[in-house]
Amino acid sequence: MAKRRGSGLRWAMAMTAISAWLGRTTASAADWPQFLGPSRDGVSTESIEPWAASGPRVAWKTKVGAGFSGPVVAGGRVVLHHREDDNEVLEAFDAATGKSVWRAVQPTRYRDDFGFDEGPRGTPAIADGKVFAFGAAGRLSAVKLADGTALWSRAVGEELGAEKGFFGFACSPLVVGNLVVVQVGGRPGAGIAAFDVTDGKTAWRATEDEAGYASPVLADVGGKPRIVAFDRAGVVVLEPKDGKVVARRAWRSRQGASVNAATPLVSKDGIFVTASYDTGAALFRLGDDGSLAPAWSGDDSISAHFATPVAMDGLLFGFHGRQERGASLRCIETTTGKVKWSEDGFGVGSLIRAGKRLLVFREDGELVMAEATAERWTPIARAQVTGTGTRAVAALSDGRWFGRDKRELFSLELTTKR
Repeated sequence: MAKRRGSGLRWAMAMTAISAWLGRTTASAADWPQFLGPSRDGVSTESIEPWAASGPRVAWKTKVGAGFSGPVVAGGRVVLHHREDDNEVLEAFDAATGKSVWRAVQPTRYRDDFGFDEGPRGTPAIADGKVFAFGAAGRLSAVKLADGTALWSRAVGEELGAEKGFFGFACSPLVVGNLVVVQVGGRPGAGIAAFDVTDGKTAWRATEDEAGYASPVLADVGGKPRIVAFDRAGVVVLEPKDGKVVARRAWRSRQGASVNAATPLVSKDGIFVTASYDTGAALFRLGDDGSLAPAWSGDDSISAHFATPVAMDGLLFGFHGRQERGASLRCIETTTGKVKWSEDGFGVGSLIRAGKRLLVFREDGELVMAEATAERWTPIARAQVTGTGTRAVAALSDGRWFGRDKRELFSLELTTKR
């Protein structure tokens, strides 16, 4: 395992800041700087109001290339990773007008074996004035948020001996202090790897397993900041500083075609993971001996094909079942896995929780706002806002919703209470 470069004092200061960040209860700004938002769990601190029957106002829209990568927002910029012809384009737009501010272009030869989409899968991360992006062919790069100036770029998938798997590289980078962490799936010993944010040099490598399609999170586990990953083999808990494996637990389908694609959710109740392909869900708790023991598990609660559920008031809301078979929208009890209600045949999509309300962006391009409790879900506003066939996770920032379909990036104005 590679040793981390740099000052121990600098790392200690970074860990202090991370511990403070983990303990906060509200977002510091309206930014949505990474996959699944400020806390990487699909939760926004904004409170939103229903739109009129005519639908939310379109502030702007602009043509973009291919990809399942979602938009991120920081400092008045919206950044999207997409593909045009044989180039992956990291592009920044003015959040208010949609005007393109800068473009950073990288050539790519990635081809999707199934003909779904050949654009980037992972959503970029913005931190400390830098943007980090991981392309479908396994290239990790960093640019300046201000003007798109290239800082460094590495073909880490190729360098670390990783295979592209079914659908290419799909991890959304996680910035932890002075490191950017990616599930690479490299061999040997590079299933998960961390790179210095300044120059891209390898800081540490850990695990032997394939990456899968989930992304890592930073969370409080056992009272300490930990990286929690859900790779193709199961759950892994790591020490952020050096990648030391603190705990791991096998959790995957026996089907060869299976994927672990939903990002883990970590709370005081434990580490929640869910997967499709006759796998189901589980809530794991870390024991004093480093073991991960299931509080409950099973395939009759919620089996997410790829979308990460959101948590609220001891409940989890998410999609149950395979995308191609007509998934359900479902609510379960976090501590037991008990199904509270299920909206059968709803289809798949992605979720944002804003205050006490859910924003459900369906794969068919419909946006639904709903009140949701343990007893029922009640849609209070609906609108067809994009074209169909989208899987990119949306963003919510300062009363604006940002989402994309196969051809365009949209900004919608939502009414908010502050």
